[in-house]
Amino acid sequence: MAVGQRAIRRAEPEPKAVRQPLRQEVVDGIKSYILRNELRPGDPLPTEPALCEALGASRSSVREAIRILTALDIVEVRHGHGTYVGRLSLSALVESLAFRGLLSPDDDFQVMSDLIEVRELFERGMAERLVEALSDEQIDRLANLVDEMRRAGAGEGHGFVEADRAFHTLLLAPLGNDLIGQLSSAFWDVYVIVAPHLDVFTHEHEAATIANHQRIVDAVRDRDAAEFAAALSEHYEPVRQRIAEARARR
Repeated sequence: MAVGQRAIRRAEPEPKAVRQPLRQEVVDGIKSYILRNELRPGDPLPTEPALCEALGASRSSVREAIRILTALDIVEVRHGHGTYVGRLSLSALVESLAFRGLLSPDDDFQVMSDLIEVRELFERGMAERLVEALSDEQIDRLANLVDEMRRAGAGEGHGFVEADRAFHTLLLAPLGNDLIGQLSSAFWDVYVIVAPHLDVFTHEHEAATIANHQRIVDAVRDRDAAEFAAALSEHYEPVRQRIAEARARR
């Protein structure tokens, strides 16, 4: 009996140590700290020891959480200076969509189609506001960007894609909507990454793109919202058609 009692005593579990927060709990804890203290991009975060104490977490857990939040651009580590609230950009979304587009031959065409649809929805949906809000100076800058595209397409300059992107960025600028601006830029980033792998764009397509951009500028200069929306449709429809043709060929 004594032997059995000793066996039972040996089988008793050791007292449990205080549970360390799980990685996601630490991530959520840092995000909650940022929200509670109403921190803005660029504001400093507490030191690593202070975060460990505040969250009841180990240094390894805090470091792992910081790495995750850095990848999401919620946190920025400045070596030699400390940890700060990040820019809160959509870089993680860009990376995810771009990887999805490059992962398989079928997905890249679907990503492209989705991006075209979203970009057109942004611009056409804001047609009336845009033709009213764009200043004469901004319209002149749009026209200059079309000229840059024209020179690049003729082999007399560089940066066709950069000028195209700048055109659409400027087109949405009067809205003053940071979210739309970030989303538009994010979708354009993915578009640029995925497009070369499609092998569907030619010099003829460049010429058509230039002509369509010129029509957009003319419509905005005339303050004609209906013509502006029609010009955008004409701009995006051939792109969708070329993507569909490339998908059929593949």
